[in-house]
Amino acid sequence: MILPTASSPGWLLAGAAALAYMVPVFMGRHASGHAQRLAMTPGWLLHALALAAGLLGASPHFGFAPALSMTLWLVLATYAVEHQLLPQMQSRGAVIVMAVLAALVVLAAAAFPGLPLEERSSPWLALHLTFGIASYGLFAAAVVHAWLMVRAEQRIRQAAEMQGRMPLLALERLTFRFITAGFILLTATLAEGWLFGEQLYGHAPKWDHKTVFSVLAWATIAVLLIGRSRFGWRGRKAVRVLYVGAALLLLAYVGSRFVLEIILGRAT
Repeated sequence: MILPTASSPGWLLAGAAALAYMVPVFMGRHASGHAQRLAMTPGWLLHALALAAGLLGASPHFGFAPALSMTLWLVLATYAVEHQLLPQMQSRGAVIVMAVLAALVVLAAAAFPGLPLEERSSPWLALHLTFGIASYGLFAAAVVHAWLMVRAEQRIRQAAEMQGRMPLLALERLTFRFITAGFILLTATLAEGWLFGEQLYGHAPKWDHKTVFSVLAWATIAVLLIGRSRFGWRGRKAVRVLYVGAALLLLAYVGSRFVLEIILGRAT
């Protein structure tokens, strides 16, 4: 089976975005955080153009790789806005990691653009995809913040210098705001898929792998939020539950579509 790939303009945009994302990586950890973020901007803009070419072109496609690409683009956008509002929210190491991941996923989206969307003309599809990708982006941002939270906790335990950095409790509250917002959108995505599944997919809702993993992810995050509210879960315990929920959510769409599109080579 020959897998579909992006058009030549799509490849050019994806390649240019990947190269631009490598600039802050080559600058290294000794460059200032401000310089790294400025260096990320051209890659982020080219990344947006590459996504638009895949979704709004003459033959729109969508699949596991574009979903990952859009998710990371949203995380980068969130990080940029957040830093403007909270200047103490900084991590040069995180910028380098996100730049490398962004370069990889933008190329992956060009190599594996997914399946055509023309056959699914339901007006609910755009809303369903928007809710789903937005929830992916919010949970991905929550995972990044949870990682930063764990690092901050380690620095405190090691009595390292924390001057100029966001307080641990403030970082924890911010993480749970992302989790709560992602949970709300995930709930809306599941509800829409269940109520309008026939219009979206051409058949009644069924308990396939995507649905099972999505419901498990929803239940895991619900347990986390209840545990936080009722039992005061925090720190590494809360982070571990978040990681489990995020992994299940990743398996729900990205994992199932990867298996169908790449391993099994099926269109549905």
